[in-house]
Amino acid sequence: MRVSFLHFEITIMGSLRSVSSLLLTTAFLLAGHGLHMTFLPLRAVELGMSTLLVGLSGSAYFAGFLTGALMTPRIIANVGHIRSFTALMATFICSFLVLSLCDGGVLWIVVRFVLGTAMCGAYTVIESWLTEQTDPKAHGRVLSIYTVIVLASMALGQYLLNLTDSNPLHPFILVSLMVGLAIIPVSLTRSPAPAPVPATRFSFSKLYRRSHTAFAGALGSGLIMGSFWSLGAVYVLALTGDPSFVPWFIAANIIGGALAQYPIGVASDRIDRRYVLTFLCVACCGTALALSQATEQSTLLWCSAAFGAAGNSLYAVSLAKAADNSKRDEFVMLGSSALLLNALGASAGALFFGFAIRWLGNESLFIAVALASLLFGVFTSLQPRGKTAVATDAQSEFVGTTSAMAPIALQQDPRSNEPSTDATAEDYVSKNTEQNSTSGCGMTLDSSEKMTAW
Repeated sequence: MRVSFLHFEITIMGSLRSVSSLLLTTAFLLAGHGLHMTFLPLRAVELGMSTLLVGLSGSAYFAGFLTGALMTPRIIANVGHIRSFTALMATFICSFLVLSLCDGGVLWIVVRFVLGTAMCGAYTVIESWLTEQTDPKAHGRVLSIYTVIVLASMALGQYLLNLTDSNPLHPFILVSLMVGLAIIPVSLTRSPAPAPVPATRFSFSKLYRRSHTAFAGALGSGLIMGSFWSLGAVYVLALTGDPSFVPWFIAANIIGGALAQYPIGVASDRIDRRYVLTFLCVACCGTALALSQATEQSTLLWCSAAFGAAGNSLYAVSLAKAADNSKRDEFVMLGSSALLLNALGASAGALFFGFAIRWLGNESLFIAVALASLLFGVFTSLQPRGKTAVATDAQSEFVGTTSAMAPIALQQDPRSNEPSTDATAEDYVSKNTEQNSTSGCGMTLDSSEKMTAW
């Protein structure tokens, strides 16, 4: 047993060494990403943009994220992982710097769309590479380390934002610096690049037939957290009038989500996930109402952390629920569907809640979020146990993730210890043309399939 344990530890250390450059790239990239996600709404307000325009730009970002999920596999198939990542990050840096010369308007929305596309593409490159380079026996442990790095780096990005108060151009420089540094480890790595990732195939109708609960959870998590990322900084700035407090408010949300991943994962492995999702929606509702009433900075921090604990966990539980009711060969497609539905929800949420603030005032943001959370909670609680609902002891293993790192869901089936290997470079090249010519955007629908679970 001792020998087996040592072998396992050696396997983990070997896997970490093989992906160390990817993890370092992740740290740099997510620090810049976390900084830019908070900074741009604040910059928009500083330039005098309306809350509606801020919401539109947030909606454009998540629409770009959705687009990136669809187009990145083809880019990787054409030029490989390293060139794809370099090109995407160069596009991100150039587009981001354009905003330093722009006073808002249509160009701001277009650039945010491009930023979302490039960022999702970067996620896809890193995570597909990470999945293939990791020993299957150590995949869960390495994924946990990756999750910690993602969330810690995004929280660090909030701290870095507070160091840039003296000059309005410093955030542009710092984000560009972090993203530029992210290119170096991947460009110089000696690890072999993996085969191209498969074209993104999705079917919202099949996800809905497989699990109404997973469908609602994926859509709801995007709607709820998309509104927070797009408008949360604007809300707290208008409430407190203190720009230096905003990064701490966002960081509290990220840290709350990170700390909640493990206990919620344990609960979702032991309790019917419909009930877990219902609880999380109700918790989002309660904490959003608390945020709408809070005025003291300390109260806002605690409420933000509690809201993040519930909201940032919705996506992972929804993904696990989708895995419970999917066949092994269709999980990647259902995972893709959940990711794209999450992005659609985030895009719609930023737009809808932007209109709400425009017409009802700043204080309406979290009241509207609370109502949306309650609606999804009621829908989830009313779902009956389908004929093939999964027993608690047969549920798939929970894999900690948030919508901020969602693309990794496309590569990993929570029910197994092995990454998905259903696509090679040859498979992609030979099949992709046929898929696109018959289904458009890789979408696959099977109208003859009957609903199997709730």
